[in-house]
Amino acid sequence: MPRTTRIFCVSTLFGAATLAAALDAGLFAPTDRRLLLVTNNAANPETTPSVDAMPGFARIRERFDEVLSWNETVSPFHPGGWGPRGDDIPLWERYVRLLWGLGDDEVHLAVESIQVNPSLALCQLFTGAPVDVYADGLMSYGPTRDKLDPLVGTRVGRLLHLDLVPGLTPLLLTEFGVPPVLVPSEVFLKVLGELAEAETGPAAPAEPPALLLGQYLSALGILGDAEEEELHLRMVRGAVALGHRRLVFKPHPTAPARWSRLLEDEAAGLGAELTLLDRPVLAEVAYQRLRPALVVGCFSTALLTAAGLYGLPVARVGTDTVLARLAPYQNSNRVPVTLVDALLPDLADGPAVKAWTMPSAERVEELAALLRAVGFAMQHRIHPGLRGDAERYLSAHLNAHTWRYFTRRRLAALALPGAVPARLAFVPRNATVRRLARRARTLRRKAGGR
Repeated sequence: MPRTTRIFCVSTLFGAATLAAALDAGLFAPTDRRLLLVTNNAANPETTPSVDAMPGFARIRERFDEVLSWNETVSPFHPGGWGPRGDDIPLWERYVRLLWGLGDDEVHLAVESIQVNPSLALCQLFTGAPVDVYADGLMSYGPTRDKLDPLVGTRVGRLLHLDLVPGLTPLLLTEFGVPPVLVPSEVFLKVLGELAEAETGPAAPAEPPALLLGQYLSALGILGDAEEEELHLRMVRGAVALGHRRLVFKPHPTAPARWSRLLEDEAAGLGAELTLLDRPVLAEVAYQRLRPALVVGCFSTALLTAAGLYGLPVARVGTDTVLARLAPYQNSNRVPVTLVDALLPDLADGPAVKAWTMPSAERVEELAALLRAVGFAMQHRIHPGLRGDAERYLSAHLNAHTWRYFTRRRLAALALPGAVPARLAFVPRNATVRRLARRARTLRRKAGGR
């Protein structure tokens, strides 16, 4: 019998912790070898720390037989932009098997974000290898970003995901009938505890601070630099308005240093003290060490881990602006933003922040109905079966608040309820209007034929 090797592809420490928890929970069958394939997908990987250079990685490393680098394997190509040409796949597979000492091993894969490189490239190289997909964030609750080649999609056996919103089922890869499998929260928390034990940063302050999470949305083209600066300043003002005088800002690893100085000045002017958490640690590690009194962010997955796994108060900022800016409508960030906006309290609403709790089963079902409607509007060709769900939701729930999750142009393109303003709903049923429309189309066709 050939030796079996399972290759785990990972690009973030959060994803590596998810895989470690899945292994500890016995969700992967035993194999002869476990290889951890690290990929650094940053725009400039040469200047950005890779997963295996992050604090605490050594504790994750113990679960694998060897650590490999995808960046080194495909160098000088960028891992996020390279994929094998069809005719070159046999050559690349032989090269990778030789480089990684795989020989004739039977290969199994565990990847994230299967619809894009490098995960997609890895699945294409090992044609026929069984695939497990693991989700390390809120995008798993939305549709697959792009139409996936059936030669890849039909090989996916499971979607492993964290229970970030208890009771909410992921939509990702359901077009292939892929069943979702929960990674137990208690096991994941144990792995995060190992990472916290390995952290050597400052001890928790005497007064629990408000923790502000930066995401660097300008790098994604969602906000401009000045707009994101203002978003962070709103976090500071909102936290101080709620009575917090000790603030900690955790910037995105690639965010400009000047942002932190602006926040420090703003906090000082409001009579508060802001500290920069400049070590590249997971937000969840910061939760354990700082024990924050409040966690504030835009639409980071860390907001849901704070609330669901650690029971911390949370608040959102700027989701309405981001929803209005996302383009095209199919932007894969839409579901995470929608979920956070619909679920968490606005920082400016103090009473709501203080009273917020995890949603009831009824509220989760309402949220699921919203996400099915948004998912269909995003990827109607991938999920045509969701049209009925979308029509029912829009017919019953489209109002001044829920309009932020849709655009009239998108609803019109898909012939969904809400595309025509209510005051003009009579138009499609009016015989005179229909006759004039037919005459206009006829004249337009004749003009075009000249």
